[in-house]
Amino acid sequence: MKRGLAVDIPGFGRLELKFLVSDYTGTLARGGKISAAVERRIVRLAEDLEIHILTADTFGTVRRELGLLPVTIHLLEELRQDVQKMQFAAGLDPQRVAAFGNGNNDRLLLRSVKEGGGLAVAVDNGEGCAVESLQNANVFVTGAENALDLLLETARLKATLRF
Repeated sequence: MKRGLAVDIPGFGRLELKFLVSDYTGTLARGGKISAAVERRIVRLAEDLEIHILTADTFGTVRRELGLLPVTIHLLEELRQDVQKMQFAAGLDPQRVAAFGNGNNDRLLLRSVKEGGGLAVAVDNGEGCAVESLQNANVFVTGAENALDLLLETARLKATLRF
């Protein structure tokens, strides 16, 4: 069992995260590829969090790009990917989840994690971010590296979410 990440955020509350559940295309990857900087951050985060990648794999690259990294890849069925993602997070306990997404099929994942007391992060990694995903997130960031850094350097998260 991984040790997890904990951060106290004044006015927001305490997050005790055990899982990172992330979309791949447009969230961690751009044009189906991840950068070396994202790879390094994933390896570091995997020391503390169990990482699950939920994807339709639009570009057909997820296994090549992430196959050697300490993540579990879940390929989604074609229909109702939004529901599949939400149900996956619900099975983990949303309060312990940090969820990353950018597309319309991430909106229910982000909403369920946010409402469940976890951390919902809308990420634009250069391919845009659906408005409904933005509206269902606690935080919006540009770039996969910045999103992962919120978890690696939790003072950034505290500075953004405190009130």
